[in-house]
Amino acid sequence: MRGLNGKVILVTGGAQGIGKATALRLAEENAVLVVGDRNIEGADAVAAEIRESGGSARSVQLDVSSKQSWQDAAARITEDHGGLDGLVNNAGVTRDKSLLKMAEEDWDIVIDVNLKGAWLGCQAIVPLMIGRNGCSIVNLSSESRWGAFGQSNYSSAKAGLVGLTRTVAFEQARNGIRVNAIAPGTTMTPMVEAVPDDVRKGWLDNIPLRREAQPAEIAAAVAFLLSEDASYITAQILGVNGGSAL
Repeated sequence: MRGLNGKVILVTGGAQGIGKATALRLAEENAVLVVGDRNIEGADAVAAEIRESGGSARSVQLDVSSKQSWQDAAARITEDHGGLDGLVNNAGVTRDKSLLKMAEEDWDIVIDVNLKGAWLGCQAIVPLMIGRNGCSIVNLSSESRWGAFGQSNYSSAKAGLVGLTRTVAFEQARNGIRVNAIAPGTTMTPMVEAVPDDVRKGWLDNIPLRREAQPAEIAAAVAFLLSEDASYITAQILGVNGGSAL
């Protein structure tokens, strides 16, 4: 893809799942990776894997729900690279329970990580992008943004990311910063693999392709939106879902 060679890109939640797949795909495109994760050992391992393959990557410990952690990460990126060209707000958690069984802390942690974390990330990173050419942010929403049983917290956060994505896109267009979101369908990540098999089989009935996505398939869409091949795309939500529909 055009325009990713040498670009400095931060991927949050980069230690596993879609985040790891995205970091590896961007490394194939010769981007310079900053792998962010609260699990620093996991982030270190992904960065090391990229370097062993001849790429450029380093890790940073990042709790996306913490403003101070974002500020520390931004300061380190500025010191190491002078700025940032791409941000992938991928970090996420689930705490599934039906409405009447869900504790307040289940709501708070999911909103803080999935929605507030992306908002804090945009606040911290946009200043590092202003004045650079071809900068882009990709947020990871979900098909759950339409609502999902037992996920009032997660669905609300992922729906909120749609509003955040479009608003930041409108505000930052004047600075040449594009902002889009990917809405994956069911994807083979550790989060999904923890779901009982009978539940997952039920999901397949609503997917025309009759299978779950691989993380690399989501990563390819993220790479496209970060690249110059998507230079006229902003404020959009791209469903990568095997054709699933409500």
